[in-house]
Amino acid sequence: MSKKNINPRKGSTTGNFEAHENDHKSWNRRDFLQSTGLFAAGLAATINGVPVYSMGSNVALSPLSMVQTDRTLVLIQLRGGNDGLNTVIDRFNSEYYNIRPTIAINEPNLWALDQKTGMSNQMINLQPMWEEDQMKIIQNVSYPDPNYSHFRSSDIWATASNSDEYKKEGWIGRYIDHEMPAFGDAQPTIPPALQIGVQTDLVFQGQNTNLALAISSPNEFYKLAVSGQLYDLASLDQTPADTSLAYVRQVANSAFRYSQSISNAYNKGRNEVNYPDNNLAQQLAIIAKLIKGHLGTKVFMVYIDGFDTHANQNNSHPILLQRLATSISAFYKDLAKQNMDDKVLGMTFSEFGRTIYENGSAGTDHGTSAPILLFGKGLGKGIIGNAPDLINTDQYGDPHFEIDFRDVYASVLQNWFGMPAEVSDFIIGKDRTPITGLVPTQNPPVGSEAFEALLGHKISTKNSDILLLHYSTQHDGPVILEILNKSGQVIRPLINEFKPKGSHILEVHLKKYQLHPGYYQYRLKTAGKIYQRDLLIL
Repeated sequence: MSKKNINPRKGSTTGNFEAHENDHKSWNRRDFLQSTGLFAAGLAATINGVPVYSMGSNVALSPLSMVQTDRTLVLIQLRGGNDGLNTVIDRFNSEYYNIRPTIAINEPNLWALDQKTGMSNQMINLQPMWEEDQMKIIQNVSYPDPNYSHFRSSDIWATASNSDEYKKEGWIGRYIDHEMPAFGDAQPTIPPALQIGVQTDLVFQGQNTNLALAISSPNEFYKLAVSGQLYDLASLDQTPADTSLAYVRQVANSAFRYSQSISNAYNKGRNEVNYPDNNLAQQLAIIAKLIKGHLGTKVFMVYIDGFDTHANQNNSHPILLQRLATSISAFYKDLAKQNMDDKVLGMTFSEFGRTIYENGSAGTDHGTSAPILLFGKGLGKGIIGNAPDLINTDQYGDPHFEIDFRDVYASVLQNWFGMPAEVSDFIIGKDRTPITGLVPTQNPPVGSEAFEALLGHKISTKNSDILLLHYSTQHDGPVILEILNKSGQVIRPLINEFKPKGSHILEVHLKKYQLHPGYYQYRLKTAGKIYQRDLLIL
């Protein structure tokens, strides 16, 4: 059965030259505008004054229900639209070979996942992970009414929106907004999310600011990690131009609030395996050092470019898959040296798949669904969903998708990070169903984590007019402590200053603060989080 006469969607092929080029121009222009690297997420926000904002309805989602977890998510973006049929191969499917006469992966050139499915030999480095139950594949992932623009489809995946919705916040941005409702008031000294080698992505956009630190390249990161400073001052002389430049660089270096924690973690961690010589591997090597150095960042994002394979696909796609496989293999071997490979979930994604048929240039054009690959010790192995149906396609010749990508996101939030279903619904949208058994379930701790930060209160044994408030902070940083009335209104600010990590005791003079007998609450804001406990004064 030939598919070559099917009329493709506008902008999906290089044959629709104007629409396709306009899409690439829009995509690249968006990249340029967002490619401010460190300044987008760290320096400019600090130099100009970090925005202070109220989380509004997010606070109402009960900050006391937040889950403490040492689990980490690493997002691996395959930029350009990955060809899923040549990534996860439906073995012995005659239709696959009929419609891809020159680019299909033949049986001698693949290794078997099972009796029906295989992967290219270019990805053989993943075979040990598969055999050791550290890898899963989710087949045929997309969304209803898919868009074939790089720009628009990337936004849909980033925001977890419907194809006709235009949301401003990314799904990870909304997750961090909920986890750190005091981000604007008492910012953390570690980045809640971090990217290396890519612009600040919409996926990390919160309600009022992008919540990720984006470092433009591995080389830029090395400068920061080794010296604790991004910009060199020693090489400048005393000329007026260099004096002005030195001032700007000094302000930038001192304003970069994450520098010390990143430098400490990077220098504490170490790579214990050899990584391949490619850009993706360099990014993952850095992340491995930060994780092993206990930085504490929960979400990382890396990328590999070049998957927009409209022509001569066999010259580029196998190389990209090999880089992907060898980099991921090295990353998890490195984490395993410190028994941390079960705490890190790796997840690939791409803005769309490719057409199921090859075009006249021995390539593929913009398509619909593609597989998602998951990695991590204890994950198990398995293939979720079915291979795309290559015969019963839509009017454009694209297969109908089976699994909505937002159900995968819901699985990550609810089961990997242990987030309550109602909060996941707020972040991803209602009617999203986690995939049973996809990832190991996080068991939420019993009780409120407020008892880990607000350690308690009591009247001083030396002076009955002094209330002792005990609290702890996990990181150096700004701390806000305040008294609220029964209605939740702040009536007595107590602390608004920088505090070192550790346990602290605050003496509160009841008469001085006019705290009469009655019911109150006290609230701590630190490292982007809020903790609150009841207080009864007799």
